[in-house]
Amino acid sequence: MPRKKKSAKKLHITYVRSSIGYSRRQKGTIRALGLKRLGDTVEHEDTPVIRGMVHKVQHLVQVDEVPA
Repeated sequence: MPRKKKSAKKLHITYVRSSIGYSRRQKGTIRALGLKRLGDTVEHEDTPVIRGMVHKVQHLVQVDEVPA
């Protein structure tokens, strides 16, 4: 029997706090998420990789779950 695909949730990630004064690694994570300046919002699939990235910079971003 073929597996049914679950409709993946989406995450809206908003850059809300400056990364000035934080490590290069955290700044790199912000850039890797696709965020360039304060107030930017990006949409990503809810995957363990993205969740891990968000967890590392949770003090700099705001995350909203959006059902697909």
